[in-house]
Amino acid sequence: MNAVEEVYRTDSRRVLATLIRLLGDFDLAEEALHEAFTAAVERWPTEGVPANPRAWLVSAGRFRAIDAMRRRARFDASVAALAQRLEGSATPPPDAETPDVEDDQLRLIFTCCHPALHPDAQIALTLREVCGLTTEAIAQAFLVPVPTMAQRIVRAKAKIRDARIPYQVPERAELPERLAGVLHVIYLVFNAGYFERPDLSAEAIRLGRLLAELLPEPEADGLLALMLLTESRREARLVAGELVLLEDQDRSKWAKTMVADGLRLVEKALRSRRFGPYTIQAAIAAVHAEAGSAAETDWAQIVGLYDVLLRAEPTAVVELNRAVAIAMRDGPEEGLRLIDALLARGELGDYHLAHSARADLLRRLGRREEAATAYARALELASQEPERRFLQRRLSRQ
Repeated sequence: MNAVEEVYRTDSRRVLATLIRLLGDFDLAEEALHEAFTAAVERWPTEGVPANPRAWLVSAGRFRAIDAMRRRARFDASVAALAQRLEGSATPPPDAETPDVEDDQLRLIFTCCHPALHPDAQIALTLREVCGLTTEAIAQAFLVPVPTMAQRIVRAKAKIRDARIPYQVPERAELPERLAGVLHVIYLVFNAGYFERPDLSAEAIRLGRLLAELLPEPEADGLLALMLLTESRREARLVAGELVLLEDQDRSKWAKTMVADGLRLVEKALRSRRFGPYTIQAAIAAVHAEAGSAAETDWAQIVGLYDVLLRAEPTAVVELNRAVAIAMRDGPEEGLRLIDALLARGELGDYHLAHSARADLLRRLGRREEAATAYARALELASQEPERRFLQRRLSRQ
């Protein structure tokens, strides 16, 4: 039984990905996966664990799915046609060590993140099918009722089936646009776990590793580096559930292995000269990681990197982060001038981090009443409890 559990933990999502390719249907493949592991529980204790458990499970799942289709075919002619198609078209499963089986996971990621699906559905389906999270866990992470999340997943599967969305990695010409969508979904999953769901951040990093291994693209390395460098600070960022700002963190608590892996990936992506916004953000995180203390941070280099990022991704949020970096390099007055100009444009009026950053600069300038007003506005807009508690503490000190 322990052997079955271990194989389920390490290989079940790979087996599912291959079954989806062979059977052409998410629900049928999930049922086949369940049947395959049921067979393993029944047979492996007496027959022994097969030399290639993954290939055994794929074969068992495929044939049990075909048997189920045959039984249903007695009552439904359309099911009979499906069973015949599965027998004729589903070639014997490839050996689990061949690249095709690994590529099945890559195909599954691109299918779940197809642009024809709503962004919320892309996230839900990726977490459910690629990561194996339960519908209940996904609903909890995104603060929606379980039936709502279940319907979202069902509709996404139906869309893939009805629109005949291909189960494949895009052609080279389509890859940049499609890859950007996949990276965006993975990063959204990571951010969803930033404060109180480390399991989601871990799943996003696992997905990032998988993507970087199966599809050697610089920006995939860049995203993985960004997530690793950010996650390396988790223990120092949240102490007893309370938020600690980067400048106040105990850097000895940063996860050294994650930092080393992140720095290596940043260098690799930068050497390619084909990098994008995630790599530049990772490079910014790397500058922080390389500083022995907050006082040693090379803010001039960080501002320069934000200048590059702003050209690649000209958004108000990037401008805000650049303004904060300039405040650290040139003083709070200059940063405040830039943030006030941003807020005057109206784009960040409802963004709590803009008001929080403004409040911090006002506090540093000794303008306590204005700082209190800005902290109060940030508190109104913040939704994550660690941030709200941090802002409340700052507000009470003004």
